[in-house]
Amino acid sequence: MSEVLVELPGGTYPVVIDGGGLEGLGQAVVRVTASRRVVLVTNPVVGALYSASARASLAQAGFTVVEIEVPDGEVHKTVETWSRLVHALLDAKISRSTPVIALGGGVTGDIVGFAAATVLRGVPLIQVPTTLLAMVDSAVGGKTGVNAAHGKNLVGAFHQPLLVFVALATLRTLPLVEVRAGLAEVVKHGMIGDSTIWDLLEAPGPGILDGTDREGLAICVARSALLKARVVSEDERETGIRSLLNFGHTVGHAVEAVMRGQLRHGECVALGMRAELRHAVACARSPVELVAAMDDLLARLGFPVSVPRSVKYSHLDAAAAHDKKRIHATIRVPVVDRIGSSRCIVVDAREVPEMIRHLDVAAPLERLKNAATTSETK
Repeated sequence: MSEVLVELPGGTYPVVIDGGGLEGLGQAVVRVTASRRVVLVTNPVVGALYSASARASLAQAGFTVVEIEVPDGEVHKTVETWSRLVHALLDAKISRSTPVIALGGGVTGDIVGFAAATVLRGVPLIQVPTTLLAMVDSAVGGKTGVNAAHGKNLVGAFHQPLLVFVALATLRTLPLVEVRAGLAEVVKHGMIGDSTIWDLLEAPGPGILDGTDREGLAICVARSALLKARVVSEDERETGIRSLLNFGHTVGHAVEAVMRGQLRHGECVALGMRAELRHAVACARSPVELVAAMDDLLARLGFPVSVPRSVKYSHLDAAAAHDKKRIHATIRVPVVDRIGSSRCIVVDAREVPEMIRHLDVAAPLERLKNAATTSETK
């Protein structure tokens, strides 16, 4: 078992990484709350696998447990689902000191987190992620929210958890396709801020890439949590360095909005990273050698290399226009200087459609080199 601390002006919370299952959940929760009553919120899929063990651990630690179920899947990450959950929490007669525990993947964590942020003007939240994507990304950092017709995560709040409890054994029941989807965010972390993660992913043999190297996955989860904790501790509200974590997400979220569930979040982020890196190279901001390194690793992971031909750039442009990261006519974007090192710059928002055009990865590297040379001489 290991622990990473997220230190913020309003307090500190632990990210506990347990190599086993949920047996240690109850004792971890005892450390962070004086309440003897908790609400466990999960979805049907995760509930069938892990609800009983979570409840048993909590009960053994002396908690009375109320369980609520929310539907599973991105299609249910809506204001309507959030509203139903808020009313269920009120029906359960929770108080402002009653912790609400989110047991599930990123969708469950985001919905439950937003409900915890808003019901009774805020109640304690505990995140128990059960997917790799949630473990390395959404469960840490306090971002919560639901989707709107205009795009992803446009309705939400910052609400930091009391505790993040990662039970690595839950990955054993995660389909390989979901493990790989989560690895997109791990690739991102390696590229923007931790070359050790990148080296682990590039190691010969399947291992981490096919989900069989659990020790390697554990290291990736721990180092990703450490990276995110460091960034969030410095910039809780995403006004500066936290924008590094958006690498691949400006274009990726536009793709995700237009594809409407046909591609997983990780697949969209992978496409976004390809496009945004190519744009940075074309603008002489990143070295061209990074493109081949990124392409090779994402290819080994089996990520798509392009969006379907039916997807129109005009639709992607319209989706990107609702990006919540925009500040007036500008947007803050990450720029990778080398593997494991990056920075944020502010650019004209009119560059976003140019980034989107770089989803055409068939463009040869020679063209990117020529574009970069032209940019340097301007």
